[in-house]
Amino acid sequence: MLSILIPTYNYNVVPLVLELKQQADELGIVYEIIVQDDVSQNFITKNTQINLLPNCSFAINTENLGRGKNINLMCSKSKYDTILILEADALPEHKSYIKNYIEILSKSNPNVIFGGVKYPETIPAKEKLLRWKYGINRETKSINQRIKDNYNFVFSWNLLLKKEILSQFPFPEFIKEYGYEDAVFIENLRLNSVPVMHIENFLIHHNNEDSFAFIKKSERAVENLHHLIALHKIDPEKIRLSKFYLTLKKLHLTTIVKAIYLKKKKQILTNLTSENPNLYLLDFYKLGYYCNLKR
Repeated sequence: MLSILIPTYNYNVVPLVLELKQQADELGIVYEIIVQDDVSQNFITKNTQINLLPNCSFAINTENLGRGKNINLMCSKSKYDTILILEADALPEHKSYIKNYIEILSKSNPNVIFGGVKYPETIPAKEKLLRWKYGINRETKSINQRIKDNYNFVFSWNLLLKKEILSQFPFPEFIKEYGYEDAVFIENLRLNSVPVMHIENFLIHHNNEDSFAFIKKSERAVENLHHLIALHKIDPEKIRLSKFYLTLKKLHLTTIVKAIYLKKKKQILTNLTSENPNLYLLDFYKLGYYCNLKR
């Protein structure tokens, strides 16, 4: 009935698997939990214990596939007609997490359901504030906001969908680097008129990334966006960053933005790694970084 897919990289997935297994067992449903590691260096021994649990499996890729191709491979291995994609570093907000999805499936037959994302309420240490603040303000959206903007606030995790949909519209395997594979995947659903149902069935994202790592990850995402646009794999008008860049270009302001970015880069980074990071400065940093790439 339900195949739960969890791609992982350098993360202990055992607590998440145990929670999901307990919820599924209590419901008495037919299910499987597939965890697939994309050539990690850490937690291999710990995660191998998953193979001892009924209806659960843990496998390690022979080469690094990237998140999208990893999910596609798990989908091809799955046995059931409904897929639930999760993140390794997230946990259900409630004990009724699986039950909530099963109840909706029993009442209707939606193609895709997005349950939403939350972040822990506890404020983390200073060195991890930026990622947490970004998640709270940019990724945590109310059900009304998500319904209004529909595809703009759909992530490719906490996502329940029919296996035939994922098979027909798989994750883009040409994206090897971090960044914007979600955007390509979700845009493909939109272009093919695959409706997305929004519900409140949250996963709590326990992302422990420090600010420096998040900034570097953001840089890699901007680089990947630049690369994908150059390959005509992404319409720049569909991404907020590249769309804003095009507006600046029409106004002949990209050179000025790049100059400010290069001059103020050190000060901006000081703020972003401080006790009060400004997300608008993060936006400007990414825009300046993109302008600098376009030289």
